[in-house]
Amino acid sequence: MGVFAYACITIENHGMTYIISLNKGDTAMSVFETIRQRRSVRTFEKKKIDNSVLEELKEYAKQIENPWNIEVRYVFMDAEECGLSSPVLSGEPMYIAALVDKTDHAEEAAGYAFEKLMLKAVSMGLGTVWIGGTMKRELFETACGKTDQERMPCITPLGIPAKMSFKEKMMRKGVGADTRMKSEKLFFSEDMNHPLKADSMDIHDALEAVRLAPSAVNKQPWRIILKDGLYHFYEKHAKGYISDAVGDMQKIDIGIAVAHFDLVLNERGLQTELVISDPGIPVDEDMEYIASVKVSR
Repeated sequence: MGVFAYACITIENHGMTYIISLNKGDTAMSVFETIRQRRSVRTFEKKKIDNSVLEELKEYAKQIENPWNIEVRYVFMDAEECGLSSPVLSGEPMYIAALVDKTDHAEEAAGYAFEKLMLKAVSMGLGTVWIGGTMKRELFETACGKTDQERMPCITPLGIPAKMSFKEKMMRKGVGADTRMKSEKLFFSEDMNHPLKADSMDIHDALEAVRLAPSAVNKQPWRIILKDGLYHFYEKHAKGYISDAVGDMQKIDIGIAVAHFDLVLNERGLQTELVISDPGIPVDEDMEYIASVKVSR
């Protein structure tokens, strides 16, 4: 059972599915196209979100599950009613917070599930951006009703995208938001010495979706090694991304990457299964094994 809330009022929901489509109808944008077109939005029109759009997003949130089977709680908050803001945002009418218990793999689960919700929002014409630090955390944690057993690793604003402000342009330039590492630096076959060559367009696009995924300060900490038919996901650690309030921020990024990989393949009729079994492949000292994905037709 999952839980979500709106305007600081908690509502229970039941009946969750592991993978569901972001859209309905033959003319809807594919998951891959949604991933390719998404960007971090920090400037919004000062308009309320249409109630029907918001209700559809809330219904979608009720159905989200993740392969770690860890409950992620969502809280929808009106920015004005709850007195919430962020110095890097402008005009946002709402926020969504994601909360998880302090347990193993919670960060990965939160990253996976929250990215699905954010991609759904993007497919509906709304703007989002991952925020883990540039906010008055205590205010947000109070507004969303965080318990002592939970973490609130991240939030997103939610609204109608507006023309990018000068401040937003400078922020994007500062972190290189529009650049990504080349595939041969991220994806490997058998070991770290052999770049991975996708054996089908489906796998190619799934890996490209991983490459395009958002990450904290655009560090792109994911590495994938294909061995024995499994896609092994690793975290390449950078200093300064672990805290008690958030947990390991880069594990959230790995969860996002796994979500992109899964969603593209599932939409194209391939099955994905999460396996946690370290294959013992020699890797760099700053790399940590996270999980593996088995792909089948």
